[in-house]
Amino acid sequence: MNMSSTAAVAVVAIGLVFLTFAGQCSGALEVGFYQGKCGRFVDVEGIVAGVVKTKFFRDRTIAAALIRMQFHDCFVNGCDASILLDGSTSEKTAPPNLSVRGFDIIDTAKTAVESVCRGVVSCADIIAIATREAVYLSGGGRYNVQTGRRDGLISLAANVDLPAPSISVPDSVAAFARKGLNMTDMVHLLGGHTVGVAHCFLFQDRLYNFQNTGKPDPDMNVALLESLRRICPQNSAGTNATNLDQNPQSSFIVDNSFYKEIIARRGILQIDQELALDPITQATVTALANNSTNSFATKFGQAMVKLGAVEVLTGSQGEIRRSCRAVNKPGFLTFN
Repeated sequence: MNMSSTAAVAVVAIGLVFLTFAGQCSGALEVGFYQGKCGRFVDVEGIVAGVVKTKFFRDRTIAAALIRMQFHDCFVNGCDASILLDGSTSEKTAPPNLSVRGFDIIDTAKTAVESVCRGVVSCADIIAIATREAVYLSGGGRYNVQTGRRDGLISLAANVDLPAPSISVPDSVAAFARKGLNMTDMVHLLGGHTVGVAHCFLFQDRLYNFQNTGKPDPDMNVALLESLRRICPQNSAGTNATNLDQNPQSSFIVDNSFYKEIIARRGILQIDQELALDPITQATVTALANNSTNSFATKFGQAMVKLGAVEVLTGSQGEIRRSCRAVNKPGFLTFN
């Protein structure tokens, strides 16, 4: 697809608004938005959930993949599914997105939904629903998502400006604040690192030449340092990977183990480790480590849906894509 010739409207962010379990909604989004829009007996969220469940039991790593996809989509211009668009200069081609995966899951879910409800369900909503299902299957809370988003029309690598793994806590707080998210939201969202892996090149400097000192990061647990040096030899390509949650019993489970690990100075990424040490975030991290997993699951769900509340595209804005990988051709009708 030639992005310069097909793009017509600047991307406006799309998102979720958190629904408390008491039941509040915000803006034009709502829980159960698709009920009745595809026929009385069509359960859109159930169709997406079935696709995710089938994939999950073959590959548990999809939870981390989908959490990452939603974050990378939402944090650029909002949850508009622009990360799904193909193109030589699309968001997919930006360096931070080259390892984003899970596109096949969204494609499969979109095909399944389109077969019973053509031109109604947005790709942006499918990302949100699919991610929620993967979190739930991984032991997290089953938080409510509001739907009714529409898809953006532009996807440009030049727009991708994500916080780097080496960002400081104050700079990270500022980056999240620009999206309307506070410090607590940030700590909860980075708790998504309870699952997933990091490749060596993202933290190799911490092992050998931290901040150009010629020495390792003094805040890293010595046993972890020795273990990671075996995985990530000095001057290697950095393509090997390790779990972000170093507790082997918990590395595929959405729980609060991640916070316990970083308190023990076993964080992999620099920003993760600094969360446990910086006075700005230390108390929040400690509370999450000491509270129950259920408490974290609730807070993580709240943070995930609050992330999606940024700059919502609804109504006649954007479109409902027929394919998640390309904007619609002129003349394609949508019905919601």
